[in-house]
Amino acid sequence: MKTSNRINLINKLLLATAVSLAFAASGVAARDVELPKQLPAYAKDKALPVADIAQLKLDNGMQVWVVPRDGVPRVDFVLAIKDAGNAVDDAEHPGFADLFAGLLTEGTAKRDSRAIAEAAQGMGGGIGASASMDGLNLRANALPSHAADMLSLLAEVAREPSFPENEVQLAQANALQSLKVSETQPGFRAERALGKILYGDHPYARTEPTEQAITSVSVDMLKQEHARRIRPEHALLVITGRIDKDQGFAMAKKAFGDWKGMGDAPADILPARREAKPSYVLLKRDGSVQSALRVAQPAIPATDPDYVPLSMTRTVLGGGFSSRLMQNLREEKGYTYGAYESARSYASGGALIAGADVRNEVTGDSLKEIMGEFQRIGSEPVGQKELDMNKRYVAGGYLITNQLQGAVAGTLANNWVIGLPPEFLAQYVPMIQKVTPEQIMAMGKKYFDPKNQSIVVVGDPSQVSEQLVPYGEFSVEE
Repeated sequence: MKTSNRINLINKLLLATAVSLAFAASGVAARDVELPKQLPAYAKDKALPVADIAQLKLDNGMQVWVVPRDGVPRVDFVLAIKDAGNAVDDAEHPGFADLFAGLLTEGTAKRDSRAIAEAAQGMGGGIGASASMDGLNLRANALPSHAADMLSLLAEVAREPSFPENEVQLAQANALQSLKVSETQPGFRAERALGKILYGDHPYARTEPTEQAITSVSVDMLKQEHARRIRPEHALLVITGRIDKDQGFAMAKKAFGDWKGMGDAPADILPARREAKPSYVLLKRDGSVQSALRVAQPAIPATDPDYVPLSMTRTVLGGGFSSRLMQNLREEKGYTYGAYESARSYASGGALIAGADVRNEVTGDSLKEIMGEFQRIGSEPVGQKELDMNKRYVAGGYLITNQLQGAVAGTLANNWVIGLPPEFLAQYVPMIQKVTPEQIMAMGKKYFDPKNQSIVVVGDPSQVSEQLVPYGEFSVEE
């Protein structure tokens, strides 16, 4: 493309952006704005190109997947462990898995935390760990010339953490400070209430830590939980980057081939409920000038056949800036800076949660609009133009997210933890493209019926209680 043509195209794109922003400022919905006709048409969405995934199962039950990719000169590793996350925390220690994961890289039988960090940096990469609802991930990356050494370090961190007393105390102090800050936030309080409402006594309800849960953690407890949770038969190692399958398999065998599990493994997580009697809770926040609204119900695990069409329905309803909830509550009504609909799909259950933080005086009106959009998504067919726009948004975001090899490794590992097969990585975009308006309406009717929704409001009862009367009998809690 000639320089002058490129400049003209850039100017046109800038003009289109300015026009969209101007319409947004004037209150016109973004979905109603027509782009200039001289702009090029959207390119056809593409499926994510995925190389063949070479798979091996070690004698100890650990799975190894190698995905060679010619990209940046590095190798990425993700070691995923099933049944090691928040869902296996006991009732007295909610949030334990997050503290546990953070301490894995703070010392081993051979190195302290500084030595671990310096070793990783010397290999041109880094190492870390994090917990999710159903599992735990250890991540590392390095230059190809140091790939074997980095995998050895990853194995050391996973298999031989020492949980030094000073590091445990520091992690507890940091967690307590973080908890104090979180407890001042309406969203944190709403989340804690939603767990019980959505899941009852199921482990999925126990994700938010307490002071007692943090302070009662000991080195002995961490070591016992390590033996229970970090096990080869529950593990998957994903290797991506400039490496071939034979190299990857050889490195994995050397680093993990003699690894054996110790003690009793955690019990399987039973399926979470998919329906719950609606509850209505007002959490007191005296003096607050706004209300935090959450509208939710239990939903499905990631392996359910409804997973993809429901994902597309949620996106139309509240998954992006052009979604219906955002356009209604923010652009048209001016009630909030943002409104959303999120989905949580785990290995044994899930949830659908809509949310917005709104001014006190429009609390009731905001709930009316949210419920109205829920009713509409299940009773009126979505227009093809709106559906196509949202399909491009989902497909484009997914493709961009999974361009980097580290992201591909992470997506494969996370999918595996929640029960999705490796081929789902490439299947997702084509499946999204096949969702029909009829499916969207069916999902809306099935999962967004207003009468099945629980409502949690964090706000000042003196300002909002009367506005909540039409939506149910709210219990007021501290």
